[in-house]
Amino acid sequence: MVLWWIGNAVLLLVVLPVVIALLNRVLAAVERIRGATDEILLHGVGLIRNLDDVPEALATTDRTVQEVAVGAARYGGLVARLLG
Repeated sequence: MVLWWIGNAVLLLVVLPVVIALLNRVLAAVERIRGATDEILLHGVGLIRNLDDVPEALATTDRTVQEVAVGAARYGGLVARLLG
């Protein structure tokens, strides 16, 4: 019976404070993660608002790429005639 009381005392005086300290560290890390995820969500929503004009920008980009390709082909043809 005495060993039972000694075991209970060790449990209360040693193991329980260690478990509480570890739990405190885990909960602090969880709170930091929660704050970071809230900030990511806030800035992600702001970023989505900035992407509303992307389809129109891509339409003009396609036209610009086509114009550059035509100019590059014309330049390449002229260089080939000069070198050939």
